[in-house]
Amino acid sequence: MIWYKDLYVGESIVHKTKKVKWKIMHNAGQIGIYVITLASNTQNLLDIIPSYELMQKGYPKKDMVVVGLAKGYDEAIEVAASIVDEVYHSTGTFAVRAYLAEKQG
Repeated sequence: MIWYKDLYVGESIVHKTKKVKWKIMHNAGQIGIYVITLASNTQNLLDIIPSYELMQKGYPKKDMVVVGLAKGYDEAIEVAASIVDEVYHSTGTFAVRAYLAEKQG
């Protein structure tokens, strides 16, 4: 799992970001936490995944790029929308993957 340097985080967990990241990396269960990643296919912009799915042994998370965290599905939608909005206002396109790669350097 690859963590984006400037992680987008929902307001309700912004003060617990390190703890949430640690729990996700160590397969500790968390109820209501969602991970926002770059899309796993070319048809989508972002994927929103409940953190409990990442606990499965066979889940393909080796090359997954985590760009955001949120508590609750509604907040995950808001964070994902703010990412897409930022990309569109900065570039005029919806090239999320290219924008975030350029921003990270």
